[in-house]
Amino acid sequence: MQNITIAIDGFSSTGKSTVAKQLAKHLGYIYVDTGAMYRAVTLYTMQNGWIDKDQFDVDALVSNLDKIVISFTFNPELGFAEVYLNGVNIEREIRTLEVSSFVSKVAAIPEVRYQLVKQQQKMGKDKGVVMDGRDIGTVVFPYAELKLFMTASADKRAIRRFDELIGRGDDVKYEDVLRNVKERDYIDSHREDSPLVQAEDAIAIDNSDLTLEQQFDTVLNLVNKTLEDLA
Repeated sequence: MQNITIAIDGFSSTGKSTVAKQLAKHLGYIYVDTGAMYRAVTLYTMQNGWIDKDQFDVDALVSNLDKIVISFTFNPELGFAEVYLNGVNIEREIRTLEVSSFVSKVAAIPEVRYQLVKQQQKMGKDKGVVMDGRDIGTVVFPYAELKLFMTASADKRAIRRFDELIGRGDDVKYEDVLRNVKERDYIDSHREDSPLVQAEDAIAIDNSDLTLEQQFDTVLNLVNKTLEDLA
């Protein structure tokens, strides 16, 4: 059976990473969380004091992009690859609401997208990859054999994100999470470079009312159909 490239795009907190991890494990494919890569760059930007609620020193970030090394290391206990920034595990640090509040601004910088897209394309050059993000089916892998576009209502996505953060022990308010979801939607959809849009040949999946099992079964059926059509 031939390997294919599976591109999963969609809004924040639509479960892209969850279903992508499930698929990669089921198929024996490589999984790449591109959102984590942008979060890593955002964390680096925050650590250096180049961004906060009052300012964003874009020039400083762009001039230091060559100092940012992002890698993924598989954790057998967790069952997925964790993100490393310059050799340090940052899987937990990048999932905070604070990082979420800045990541769309950092991801909108053309130079940042250019550097990360090059890395992403290299990771998937041999196929057998499941990659999720905002522009995978439109920019990173426009010729992917299967493209999916995940969506859900802002309220449902905010509830999921809120529950996730509370479950980790973070002190957050639902209203702040909902505001962040809506702000990220707007920035992601309106940025000039690689805005979030559904590829013409992508299959839309609204998982507002789907369980994780139903979502996985839906996606796996689409994968199997694609493989059968290519056989």
